[in-house]
Amino acid sequence: MKLEEFKSGEYTQEYQYKAFLPNSINSNWIWENSEINILLEEANRKLGEINAFSYLIPDIDMFIKMHIVKEANTSSKIEGTKTEIDEAVMKEDQISPERRDDWLEVHQYIESMNNAILILEKLPLSNRLIRETHRILLSTGRGEKKTPGEFRKSQNWIGERNFSEAKFIPPHNKYINELMGDLEKFINDNNNVPHLVKLALIHYQFETIHPFLDGNGRVGRLLITLYLIANKILTKPALYLSDYLEKNRIEYYHYLNDARNNKIIQWIKFFLKGISITSENTKQTFVRIIELQQEMTILSHTFGSRSEKIQNIINVFYENPILSIKELVMKTEIPDKTIRTLINLMMEKNIVKEMTGYGRNKLFVFDKYLKLF
Repeated sequence: MKLEEFKSGEYTQEYQYKAFLPNSINSNWIWENSEINILLEEANRKLGEINAFSYLIPDIDMFIKMHIVKEANTSSKIEGTKTEIDEAVMKEDQISPERRDDWLEVHQYIESMNNAILILEKLPLSNRLIRETHRILLSTGRGEKKTPGEFRKSQNWIGERNFSEAKFIPPHNKYINELMGDLEKFINDNNNVPHLVKLALIHYQFETIHPFLDGNGRVGRLLITLYLIANKILTKPALYLSDYLEKNRIEYYHYLNDARNNKIIQWIKFFLKGISITSENTKQTFVRIIELQQEMTILSHTFGSRSEKIQNIINVFYENPILSIKELVMKTEIPDKTIRTLINLMMEKNIVKEMTGYGRNKLFVFDKYLKLF
């Protein structure tokens, strides 16, 4: 079926409102638009470049953790949370009480991503995995009453307070299992559709179905990375589109809505451009990480006999760029008194900064590293 002849679906009359019922998506899609081929080639090339860094950077998983934190923070911010990146890497008891609900949502996102990646080692990318990811995402806090881990059994809508003012009303819940079954087949069938075009269609269809009462945007964005991992396009979860979608939010919603009016081509182009731009940004972050590592290695050697301990502390900051003395002692197994001496030396060299201004319960930030994200 040609993308140029794409028919998105139809509106069904439900009780006092009309809901959009998308057509099935599982098909052998082809197209004539040559710009898609150019954008697809560029996106694949850029993805290949960031995948290469997974092999070039030692201890890559240490840095992937921060990519996941940034994604969790940005994706949650699209949904209205106000946690900043420095707060996202702090412990819950270090966050002011009025900010902890937002902090919790970000950390549930991190947990759901990490758990899904583990499940992918045993299971395909399936509705079972999608529901489990959603269950963790909404397991506590503001989402726990929105049936975590279950497809919705009632109608939802996007925008405003009621059906009459809604910007978009997804399909009635009676169609959800059938639609998600079709989407699961499309995800896993060998239908000769190039992965990134397929992924654009998957994201569009998932957000159009809106299968959960809450968390659809976050799960839909998680699926992008999970698909790339599941199909071995990426060996590490290093690519996240939330930053691109957040910065281009108006266009994002515009092209999704256009696709629901049969204009799918522009959505696919927007999505492929997003893959290329995000891949380039991720590559530049990896380049700067390598440069920072080299700078820190050279700088640590200036500490003479203390250089090995200094490098050990720096490595711990790569895993989490904001830490207390207590956390540093626990992670490095260097005595408290020695840690305090070394941290003071590191502050003199502007490697770390104290960020609280407190006399006690101080927190130290590896600022140069945190700013990369």
